[in-house]
Amino acid sequence: MNKVTVVGSINLDHMVRTPRMPQGGETIHVHEVFSAGGGKGANQAVAIQRLGSETHFIGAVGNDDEGKMMLELLGEEGMDLSAIRILEDTVTGQAFVIVDDASENRILVYGGANMALTPEHIEESASLIESSQFVVSQFEVDLACIEKAFRIARNAGVKTVLNPAPAKKEVPSQLLDLTDIVIPNETEAELLTGIKVETEADMRACAEAFHNHGVETVIITLGSRGAYFHTKEKEGIVPAFKVDAKDTTAAGDTFIGAFMSCLQPDASNLEEAIQFGNRASSIAVQRYGAQPSIPFKEELEA
Repeated sequence: MNKVTVVGSINLDHMVRTPRMPQGGETIHVHEVFSAGGGKGANQAVAIQRLGSETHFIGAVGNDDEGKMMLELLGEEGMDLSAIRILEDTVTGQAFVIVDDASENRILVYGGANMALTPEHIEESASLIESSQFVVSQFEVDLACIEKAFRIARNAGVKTVLNPAPAKKEVPSQLLDLTDIVIPNETEAELLTGIKVETEADMRACAEAFHNHGVETVIITLGSRGAYFHTKEKEGIVPAFKVDAKDTTAAGDTFIGAFMSCLQPDASNLEEAIQFGNRASSIAVQRYGAQPSIPFKEELEA
């Protein structure tokens, strides 16, 4: 069993299911509205925990009803929440998600407490990072927090995993220098490297750009095509499973969580772990919502 520390965001998602995306100035009736747990960090942590690993979370919520709800939901998963700070001067992060009948989504995010997380908070939780096999983060908290966590991990010999999402055009080179595994999608890979990802040769060129920063393993998620991987020893595409997708919200987070729960620290089972991630995300996209869609280990084994 891996021990994984996630440094990331916690959001309450407000979901709207609609026949199609509205045009500017248009009002349409919707199928359904509901709220559920979300935030890229929390989604990945839930996936890691449900799929068999010991999970610790470093993050922040507001002292409000939304924060209490998210702490209760995450607590039900059985992960360690001792490093989640409850902040008095801001509100819990929230996201507003529209999903249409074609399974396309539009997402608006208010960072709230997520963006109030500080490097000092990360330093206070250094022992969690140092005792883990992996530390994972995304771009829904301040980049200085991620850099602090990755520097602690690097000094302790802990593997660092960066999911550079939501996409940013400019990322400090020192953060990439501290990254062992990077997992962007095609858009994020293009923004970070300037290379448009269309062919396998493009993917290889993107991977080499990351390797130039010292990144050991590059995985580019390709949606319905699967995932491309590149190390200094090997490369390839692990195909996705063909399913009837209903909602792609948290599909990438589910992939990353499942991948992290399966991956050996020496990456000796890299392709197997990617396939495990593909299998988990293929289940998630057949369900609505972020955390409600993430499968449990027993479902994958069945």
